[in-house]
Amino acid sequence: MNFELPKELVHYIESIERFVEKEILPLQHADDNNRFFDHRREHSRTDWDHDGNPRPEWEDLLNQARILADEAGFFRFALPKQYGGQGHPDTNLWMSAIRFHLSSHPVYGGGLGLANDLQNEHSIVGNFPDVLMLHHFGNSEQRGEFIPARLQGEFRTTFGLTEPDHGSDATFMTTIARRQRDGFEISGAKKWQTGAHHCTHFLIFARTSGLAGSSRGITAFLVPRETPGIRIASYEWTLNMPTDHATVELNRVWVPDSAVLGAVDQGLAIAQTFVHENRIRQAASSCGAAKFCLDRSIERARSRQIWGEGKMLADNQAIQFPVVELMTQVEMLRLLILKTSCDMDRIVAASKAGDISQPPLVAIERQLSDKVAMCNFWANRLCCQAADRAIQIHGGDGYSRHYPFEHIYRHFRRYRITEGAEEIQMRKIAAYLFGFVGPKRDIKAGRGVPSKI
Repeated sequence: MNFELPKELVHYIESIERFVEKEILPLQHADDNNRFFDHRREHSRTDWDHDGNPRPEWEDLLNQARILADEAGFFRFALPKQYGGQGHPDTNLWMSAIRFHLSSHPVYGGGLGLANDLQNEHSIVGNFPDVLMLHHFGNSEQRGEFIPARLQGEFRTTFGLTEPDHGSDATFMTTIARRQRDGFEISGAKKWQTGAHHCTHFLIFARTSGLAGSSRGITAFLVPRETPGIRIASYEWTLNMPTDHATVELNRVWVPDSAVLGAVDQGLAIAQTFVHENRIRQAASSCGAAKFCLDRSIERARSRQIWGEGKMLADNQAIQFPVVELMTQVEMLRLLILKTSCDMDRIVAASKAGDISQPPLVAIERQLSDKVAMCNFWANRLCCQAADRAIQIHGGDGYSRHYPFEHIYRHFRRYRITEGAEEIQMRKIAAYLFGFVGPKRDIKAGRGVPSKI
């Protein structure tokens, strides 16, 4: 077994580094743009007098970086070729390695920098789950209209699954869509609608048939922002500001049949389709940010003189051992993330070759969902632990906003909830381990196990 990254991937990461050094860092350091990244960051990014939304000049800077990345050919890397992507056969491995590198880099790492500011899901190498949803589930008119607009920044949608009273139990949603004329009338409420302050559409999931708790009977709708009956009730101020997470109310909102994304009554599949790609990439970012915190902690402990000359903070085992434990977890987790990413790519390749009958997204769910969940829930928890340890080792300086650790902690803490609550992911892992779902259940049923990975 070869545990080295492919040379082609290493060279690609080196080309990203050169681009960041030449184009992105000069932009970050221009004028007073560093106010968005230094100790002033939360205030500079937040329009406190307008619902705590992001300031326009902050989002304009992010957009400038995206334009530069797009012109350089990095931004659309993970997209299919018809949308300007590279269509790389090992996209999951490459994306995981890139996200880990960007988050762990000593200069622009930790998920805090213009090259990769994860508070905004911003990166010079984009993720685009919305484009892939449109690509796989949209009709020809939706794909032709919305995907080019999205890539030009003219189409922006929220993701409306969570409700004020329903989060992980999404199949019990109370938002209802009823047949009216040549369309549907939607009533209900959605919470945590990220990007609501500047979206053009809301992607709203609503029950169109079936009983509460059933996965069938949920439909996805692309609802234009200015549709009568939509109201942004509030923006939810969070642990890390600014906020663009809105609660949206829908009061008899009528949309035509053309607003339906995918098949009627089968919208939950849209919500679940790209969870594995998103979670493995998020795991890579969290793992990289954890390494960033620990590397900085080691530097601090070696440079901090205590109790007179000649003695370093690093000489104390009380400093060493917690870092040893966390760095051991980083290294083990990094390998599991890369292996799981490789296995995902092998399934995609096997599907294209006709070696498996299931669509790759379905096969990944059945064979690897537990491994993706392991990577994701543990990486998000590990990042919080590493940031907390970095704060402790840096002492009062770590608690201040002159160092990035408090920001990293506050940002990555959200992923223990928003990427699928870690309790839900642990429950999924347990279901695979104990044979309630997945390959072990197939063995019990006498169906065997797919042999491609």
